[in-house]
Amino acid sequence: MLRHAGCATPLLFEATCNQVNQFGGYTGMTPADFRDVVQGIAERVGFARDRILLGGDHLGPFPWQHLAADEAMARAIDLVRLFVRASYEKIHLDASMPCLGDPRPLPDATIAERAARLCAVAESVAGPRPPVYVIGTEVPTPGGAVDETELAVTAPEDAERAIRLHREAFAAAGLDAAWRRVIALVVQPGVEFGHDSVHDYQPARAQRLCSVLTSHPDIVFEAHSTDYQMPHALAALVRDGFAILKVGPALTFAMRQALFALAAIEEGCVGPSRLSHLRQTIEEAMLNSPGQWQKHYAGSLEEQHRLRIHSYSDRIRYYWQDAGVQLAVAKLVANLEECGIPETVLSDFLPTQYARVRMGALENKPVPLILDAIGNALDPYLAACGC
Repeated sequence: MLRHAGCATPLLFEATCNQVNQFGGYTGMTPADFRDVVQGIAERVGFARDRILLGGDHLGPFPWQHLAADEAMARAIDLVRLFVRASYEKIHLDASMPCLGDPRPLPDATIAERAARLCAVAESVAGPRPPVYVIGTEVPTPGGAVDETELAVTAPEDAERAIRLHREAFAAAGLDAAWRRVIALVVQPGVEFGHDSVHDYQPARAQRLCSVLTSHPDIVFEAHSTDYQMPHALAALVRDGFAILKVGPALTFAMRQALFALAAIEEGCVGPSRLSHLRQTIEEAMLNSPGQWQKHYAGSLEEQHRLRIHSYSDRIRYYWQDAGVQLAVAKLVANLEECGIPETVLSDFLPTQYARVRMGALENKPVPLILDAIGNALDPYLAACGC
């Protein structure tokens, strides 16, 4: 990732409501904790703090859909309040999830009214630089779809209705100033990924949707789940008005590939008694705590095993914070730093990084190799955005 050091664009980190919230989420972090972690990493690596943007994604009742609407919204209000107080600058207001007792699907007017309630709280605690807002939601559940069927592009009339109803709800709540800071609408451009396949962007299918932007020059589209899109597709998305591209699992997928490649290299360079056993350790962690993958991965035991490792949804990402897994990663890195990585072996398992090592552009050590693999997944996004 050092090759991106000359890119002067801001770096946007977003925390989703189930990852980071007042109860810790699955990361164990509150919004302030996540902010401090990101800023701490930036300080350690010399990344300018003023180039970092923080965002809250899908902020609403999503983690508490099992509760009645009043209680779920009360928790969502607390959530938004904490994100804004922690100086997050980009707030996605998403109240599209039906709660216990709500009609399904939730009426669009109700979604807009609840989003306005969340915005009112954000405005009440905002500092001198109030946040910008994103409204709307995509079709799949946040975090990636599991349905392999073709996804429908958001209908233009649905996008127009979402904008109109949110504008009316903001106005009714006295939030005209906040409405002027609504920068984007989340829509479904027909891109998504399942366990084994990717739905690629097809500009012709999204042409009618994109025409909506001509009537709303101050709004762009935000596209979630753009992971694994080809470089030309990402460039086309930006060209067509999807100016905010979200990526997550593709980066952790790349990290997992690099770590498992290094584990394979370790097996040929380190004695059996010193091995990190990374693959076995993370498999045991997933089997011992199956809550993050079990309901998503069906099929035979063999199919579930494959998906735990190789699914595009990359639910293995939930387990890298496990204490035992972290110890195994640390041991892997230490082992390879001590014994060294032969270039000939590197070429077998990480050929892209091998080429950069041979060119003198990359250090042949575990951590730089891992970061470079993640950088490869980021490259098409930087190129699409003109960096």
